[in-house]
Amino acid sequence: MASHGEKMQPSVTIAAALSSVSFLLYGASLFGSRAMVAEFERYHLAPYRTLIGALEMAAGAGLLAGLRFRPLLLLSAGGLAGMMLGAIVVRLRVRDPLGSVIPAVLLLCLNLFILLAAA
Repeated sequence: MASHGEKMQPSVTIAAALSSVSFLLYGASLFGSRAMVAEFERYHLAPYRTLIGALEMAAGAGLLAGLRFRPLLLLSAGGLAGMMLGAIVVRLRVRDPLGSVIPAVLLLCLNLFILLAAA
């Protein structure tokens, strides 16, 4: 486990960068993509689409800023892990094929790794 004064492990930096790019891009897509509007209607989450997009983008940026300020990294990774757990539940609830759940599972694992390795 790393302390606040230690340099970030390269694996955490790489994981944070990958997760950050994923959430910045996906979060941005929630603001203008017709396909995402339809998806969120299908999930029965249409009223929350822009909020979720904003939270994903904020947490994605928080991962990058968190490479310099560890508490923000932990908060962002934990929040994104929670969001991905919710995404898995939603996809299972709407009976999506298991293959479509894999990205959320991978992002959950990636953010749990960041959270645990940087704690």
